[in-house]
Amino acid sequence: MARREGGISMDMLTIVIIDVVILVVLLMMSIPLPYCFGGALAFMAVFGGASMKSMMLWGFNQMISPILLASPLFILAGTLMGGSGIAKHLLNFADIFVGRIKGGIGVVAVVTCAMIGAISGSGFTGVAATGPILIPRMIEQGYPRGYSTALVTVSSVLGLLIPPSIIMIFYGWVTDTSILAAFLSTVGPGLLIVLLFSIINLIWSHRFPDIQLEEAMDKYTRRNLNKKRIIVAIPALMMPIIILGGIYGGIFTPTEAAAVAAVFTLPVGWFIYKELNGNRLHQLVSESAASVGAIMTMIFFTLMLSQTFVMLRVPQAIIELLFNITSNKVILLIIINLFLFLVGMIVNDVTGMILVAPLLLPLVTELGISPIHFAAIMGVNLAMGGVTPPYASILYLGMRIGKAEFSEILRPTMIFLLLGYLPVVFVTSFWEPLSMFLPRLFGLG
Repeated sequence: MARREGGISMDMLTIVIIDVVILVVLLMMSIPLPYCFGGALAFMAVFGGASMKSMMLWGFNQMISPILLASPLFILAGTLMGGSGIAKHLLNFADIFVGRIKGGIGVVAVVTCAMIGAISGSGFTGVAATGPILIPRMIEQGYPRGYSTALVTVSSVLGLLIPPSIIMIFYGWVTDTSILAAFLSTVGPGLLIVLLFSIINLIWSHRFPDIQLEEAMDKYTRRNLNKKRIIVAIPALMMPIIILGGIYGGIFTPTEAAAVAAVFTLPVGWFIYKELNGNRLHQLVSESAASVGAIMTMIFFTLMLSQTFVMLRVPQAIIELLFNITSNKVILLIIINLFLFLVGMIVNDVTGMILVAPLLLPLVTELGISPIHFAAIMGVNLAMGGVTPPYASILYLGMRIGKAEFSEILRPTMIFLLLGYLPVVFVTSFWEPLSMFLPRLFGLG
């Protein structure tokens, strides 16, 4: 009989390793994600003895969860927000406070992406909604194109950390953890990233000699301009207040909040900002439907593959393997962070969350780490994957919007990640209060 490791035979462990290699190879070949996970699942069905019939029944049962409905609704809300003028007026509002400071428009970019994250829960929305407006404005003021594109792009990952976050909804769903607690766990890391990115930008901006600030105005003219910007921005500012207030006040669930966000954009964009019309709405809804269809198909196959690994006791094998290497909590956390970073580099955040969270949760629980704390650890790691090649979907979208070459954005992107983002990953992992303060304050920790 084959020797057993952590409840899984050596033969089955070999099959699982081959399956993972097949999955990585398919991903590296840029094959569409649903086919990658479908191919890996088919291999397990043929060689691993996984029952496709039972897996498909289980998968369909999971897909009808009301919680899952929040994802397409937030995608729709984010798409409508980008086309309704809400993002533009949030930018103008943030510009009131720091627009006259050298480097202030960069701070506007960071803060606005955080505000948009509090509405859409998506990293794509931040760069798609603010990039077309903000990148040309920064270039016009004398910022290099590569720097402008990199700043807006890396800041857009705040949409995955500032609640409500789509990946935290999936984390709560697949791990049976409080979604509200998962939301709150990433607030501290998200705000720390806002602060560090803003500081790096303000220091770096002084190296650009061509930066031109907004023309000086007399106090009366500026006061009237700012007053007008504030009044016009009120409907846009009401959106995050309603969404977050409703969720944390217990008025509605995250799924209902997503529906409210989608509905709220319609009268604001149509009647107040007047940037929505019938043709534009049809285009935005069609874009959302295409995105939702691809994402939901991917989720279906990812769920089944993840559940197959769980049924084969792969999490137990991972626990035994790592504890055979070391029992030191610090070293194991470093290994987990490196693993999550690598996962984020080859798949998107939602896929990584669904696939990896059920596998690693038993390990971190064994280490004495709270599932809520682990939500923040997974969130900051997988969010970084959106701007780190080879996957880097958010980075590539930012390059396309900013019309920048990879060579132009590589250095500033790496500076922001190494000096602003990576420290937050380690602080989140090793200083629990950063992610647990708010959940405990709300009685959820």
